[in-house]
Amino acid sequence: MVSPHSQLIKVTERVIERSKPTRDAYLAHIDRAQGRFPARGALSCANLAHGFAGLEGNDKLVIKQIREPNIGIVSSYNEMLSAHAPYKTYPDIIKQAARENGGVAQFAGGVPAMCDGVTQGNAGMELSLFSRETIAMSTAIALTHNMFDAALCLGICDKIVPGLMIGALQFGHLPTIFVPAGPMTSGITNDDKAKVRQRFATGECGRNELLESEAAAYHGHGTCTFYGTANSNQMLMEVMGMHLPGSAFVHPHTPLRDALTAQAARRVLDLTVERGNYTPIGHVVDEKAVVNGIVALLATGGSTNHTLHLVAIARAAGIIIDWNDFDELSASVPLLAKVYPNGKADVNHFHAAGGVAFLVRNLLEGGLLHEDVKTVAGPGLKHYTQEPKLIDGKLTWVDGAAESGDRAVLRSIEEPFQPDGGLRLMQGRLGRGVIKISAVAKEHRKVRAPAIVFDSQEAVQEAFDNGELKRDFIAVVRFQGARANGMPELHRLTPLLGVLQDQGFHVALVTDGRMSGASGKVPAVIHLSPEALLQGPLGKVQTGDMLVIDAEAGVLDVELDDAAWDARSVAQPLHQADNEVGFGRELFGVFRSAAAPAELGASVFGPLTGETEAAHRHPALQKEGV
Repeated sequence: MVSPHSQLIKVTERVIERSKPTRDAYLAHIDRAQGRFPARGALSCANLAHGFAGLEGNDKLVIKQIREPNIGIVSSYNEMLSAHAPYKTYPDIIKQAARENGGVAQFAGGVPAMCDGVTQGNAGMELSLFSRETIAMSTAIALTHNMFDAALCLGICDKIVPGLMIGALQFGHLPTIFVPAGPMTSGITNDDKAKVRQRFATGECGRNELLESEAAAYHGHGTCTFYGTANSNQMLMEVMGMHLPGSAFVHPHTPLRDALTAQAARRVLDLTVERGNYTPIGHVVDEKAVVNGIVALLATGGSTNHTLHLVAIARAAGIIIDWNDFDELSASVPLLAKVYPNGKADVNHFHAAGGVAFLVRNLLEGGLLHEDVKTVAGPGLKHYTQEPKLIDGKLTWVDGAAESGDRAVLRSIEEPFQPDGGLRLMQGRLGRGVIKISAVAKEHRKVRAPAIVFDSQEAVQEAFDNGELKRDFIAVVRFQGARANGMPELHRLTPLLGVLQDQGFHVALVTDGRMSGASGKVPAVIHLSPEALLQGPLGKVQTGDMLVIDAEAGVLDVELDDAAWDARSVAQPLHQADNEVGFGRELFGVFRSAAAPAELGASVFGPLTGETEAAHRHPALQKEGV
């Protein structure tokens, strides 16, 4: 067995030490809860009768007798997300498989799941980040009935998996498996889709051509095939031991997909107290699993959204990570995958080239993953070097590919695409933020240009349409943080800035907002913290200030002497009230007012409070007074 890399050990030991008080408290909470289970035995007769009244047949009898374990199904099924539409039939598959393994399954509850692909650039996007919190609370409501010995969580996309994870971790004593539905089959290439979007942005094609292009890309059931947040979620769930091995990228509505869904039900029953192989989610998601998740995210050029989501998930398990951990690991973790927007291939090509099994095998061989972890497949990450097959109708796991099927998409640890993970912590007088440079060409990673300050992405669009941006500049888009307007993704800026970069201008983006998990070739420093609404220094920038972005060195600065900079006051938003009403935004005011800084996950939840939390903040964040 290969010895762990020194940087992996260093960061993990730091996370363990930093997290000790909160992790110990979390594990004690699990122990107290586990002592009260099997759950249904703690219910009064009236409680229990309500719990099985909606069931029929033998399932009702099994739950009534309190002899066999009961799985709670929490699903994000709806018809608004192509990735989640296949979940319509999953409860029946799960219930039948549970019966075959001597248990029972009960639909515990549904959680909301909004599609960022629909809401991008619209008012609904301002609810997107906090839908994660709503999903977490909905998961807790589903599981709080105290009827369950295990859980299956059905979710895939952006905020849905993080929300389900945060909610499920509040029931850390329950064995829990996440059940994916897989990606849609490949349509037109992501590169061709991006080109049509840029042509539309410049008026070279009309809406009909754009709509036909988009429909050819997003054409059926399954996850969107680019490597954005949704597919980053799926990769993380495998590497963190929450999926059955090799299940993330198997297409919907196939015999193998259905077999994996049924096996998830059988397997989670085997992890219950009653079966003698007790493996609760709170023990699977530990410090080593979280660090493994960071490593895999970096090695694949995954979504920057996980510099928020993975932080929030970890905190739900009492584990404290920060952007320094991402940055230091990025320096040692090579980039092994090139999937759009970091390359031309989609996730189906990635899976066909060897996928997660090949990735895990190589990272283990490089000493860059902890093998000694608990997973839903059993002890040890070695299980995730295997992939599922249907052989003579029987679900079987076999060793994954030893060599990449396509070196343009997936490479071994000996020949990476680049020696580091391509994620950088950016810091300077404008605060702390992150940038993903794995999709940014080397010649665009350093930009020195005057700032143009905007208070909304609509203002950027208007300036572009008016021909005012045909020059070198750095767009500063402020008041886009969690406290200001819910931190929407600024995805509509990608085609505009891409057009200008292709025309030869030196352009970049600096914002306290988010970019899509599919953001790509234009350098974008995002998640600036403290955010402008909370007196963050980004609010001091004025149009014409010379800004410096050096993504290689992690530098984000303004060319202004200290006295002049310190004398400036932070601007105030002119239209803050517009972000507080309409499209349900009124209902999320309590979330906006309570959101933590971006580096703490931009969440309203967390294990730390008061002085304890302040001690874990970086100096740049302590100014927020949150």
